[in-house]
Amino acid sequence: MPPGPAPADHGRDEPRPGTPPGPDQIAPNDSVQPDWEPVITRPDPMTEEERQAWLDALSGEDEPFDPEEYPDPDGPPPPGEDELTPEELAGIREVTEAEARGAANGARSGTTGALAAIAAYGSRRGPGQPGSARRFLGESSSRAAAFGTGLALDVMPGCPDLAVLAGAAAGDDDTYDGVSDDELIGVLSAWDRLEAHMVARKLAAAAELIRRRPEPGCAPEGPARMPAACAEFTAEELAYALAESRGRAEDLLTLAATLETRLPGTRAALRDGIVRLDKAWIIACATALLDPEEARAAEAMVLGRAGRLTPGGLRAAIARAVMDVAPEKARKRREAAARDARVQRWAEDSGNAALMGRELPPAEVLAADQRITAWARQLRQAGLEGDMDVLRARAYLDLLLGKDSRPGQDTAGREDGGGPQGPRGGGPGSAGPDGPAGPPAAGPHASAVPAGFAGRINLTIPLATLLGLADRPAEIGGIGPIDPTLARDLARAAASHPKTTWCVTVTDQDGHAIGHGCARPEPKSHARRRGKPGKPGPPGGLDPPRGTGDTPGTGFSFTVMSQHGPPGGYGAWKLRTGASGPPDLIVALDPITTEDCDHRFAAKGHEPGVKLRHLSQIRHATCTGPVCRRPATQADFEHNTPYEAGGRTCLCNGGPKCRHDHRLKQHPRWHVDQLPDGTFKWTTPSGRQYTTEPTRYPI
Repeated sequence: MPPGPAPADHGRDEPRPGTPPGPDQIAPNDSVQPDWEPVITRPDPMTEEERQAWLDALSGEDEPFDPEEYPDPDGPPPPGEDELTPEELAGIREVTEAEARGAANGARSGTTGALAAIAAYGSRRGPGQPGSARRFLGESSSRAAAFGTGLALDVMPGCPDLAVLAGAAAGDDDTYDGVSDDELIGVLSAWDRLEAHMVARKLAAAAELIRRRPEPGCAPEGPARMPAACAEFTAEELAYALAESRGRAEDLLTLAATLETRLPGTRAALRDGIVRLDKAWIIACATALLDPEEARAAEAMVLGRAGRLTPGGLRAAIARAVMDVAPEKARKRREAAARDARVQRWAEDSGNAALMGRELPPAEVLAADQRITAWARQLRQAGLEGDMDVLRARAYLDLLLGKDSRPGQDTAGREDGGGPQGPRGGGPGSAGPDGPAGPPAAGPHASAVPAGFAGRINLTIPLATLLGLADRPAEIGGIGPIDPTLARDLARAAASHPKTTWCVTVTDQDGHAIGHGCARPEPKSHARRRGKPGKPGPPGGLDPPRGTGDTPGTGFSFTVMSQHGPPGGYGAWKLRTGASGPPDLIVALDPITTEDCDHRFAAKGHEPGVKLRHLSQIRHATCTGPVCRRPATQADFEHNTPYEAGGRTCLCNGGPKCRHDHRLKQHPRWHVDQLPDGTFKWTTPSGRQYTTEPTRYPI
């Protein structure tokens, strides 16, 4: 049930001068991993000392130095060698791990020449050196050359040898002299992998400590040879050695045992540096309620993309995987955790204080959040100073204390919890469609779903879950994945709300949107005809069954009306919510193109139409920045090729970007390509490329 389109709050599209070369200008590179695209960079030329070290290394090899094979870098290129042959180019790209280890051995023995030889591997003519008319992938004269995009050290797993090479690339004073931006990012990423690798080795040592300190009667068992429990004071022994608290030491031992016995894939990914410690913790905590087989199944569903997901994205992905693997256990955990609901307060470092509620019902949290925002808007309209964060904080306290912080109002609290009525009609306790609800009734809510909340959220439910045919997780915008039982409760509450809107999205096997339709009420004339005796029912036969197995019927049905829907679409369908009063809903499913666009939803001017904006928000539910999770409904519709430069206002040339990423994309040193399937490819000033795929919906 996506909310209405975002306000037409657009930025200005500006041409981007000086953009880096596009994908068609980059030579293919078989060594590049799927999530990376090869790019061309311009490293600085060798210094005289580096060139001399390179020549010294060459002179020590078996083959004598040939001036004709290695011409003077300051001289012109030999005749007929303006381009490298495919075989030569392949040789440039092939820097193997064995060679990297050889360089590491040279670094340990202090052989500067060996490092220089590896750094200059295949660099017959480096980019930017005199006489070089073109750039070639993988060529560089710096000591960090092999850290370039997709090259050996850029994809090398974390290990001690990588640490030696990264240290050599930094130089004696950590200034990275002569290292290009692309290579510098490669070295920085290597240090990140090394940090994860060292943590993994530390956890492996902690696991061995558990093996050597088993609880009496708990012999090591299983492939990991881990006891079911360790001796009582093992955590203290570790805490003393690390000068750490007992609680943190216990956490470290727990994670070490979990990775060894339940999450071998995460353990391997941490050791290789694919995931960091915080991501390993996210996976371990989310799968704690599962048995080992279920934990491995959930782990396998996210591990392939865990490295490129942000912590928030990984948290949502693994939560969805856990609900998919064991929906009943996920529901029981939510219900059990609700019994631990609490409000916490603490002092901030600044001298202020904090107040937070934990383990609260998701529906009531959303309702409370909407009430806070609505009152904050009234405070802003009344002239209270501050941005929305400040105003929401003031609204939060107003609603808790029964105050009215609008200028000129009495701020004294009231016993009934409602604010005083002001000249603008309605304090914190007043009712209204755009303002907070009235004073809370005495006693707790009878239902876990407060009335009126569901029409103002974005709830995404797999159709099979809605119909009671399967138990797959759903998702609430701003909250994340929710278990199937709660999803159906919320859907039923939404069906009874007169302002609820319904949409249906068709996805491919990966959860990417390929079709979409917004429901509209069935015409009254159709309903009258349907109610007359003797009239045949709609094509498609009977409604789907009302649930299967232990899943009760939901009251929802979704039946085909006609295959004659929008051209190229997925037909017209009828959605029944089971609620009394509202008419049946008609859904005509339009296609969302993933190849050549037919521009059917293109707008003539700069501003997208309502439908185009809505479909772009369906394809990308969040900002298309690689690490941004701002809802698309709160973002701009941004033209990838600027409208002023001839770019269409169309789904093939636009997508949601928050204002920050909108401005970032327009910076002349940044470049963004939009592919036909909706993928956005971001190229940074260092030449590195990152991709943002369309949203993966629960399926």
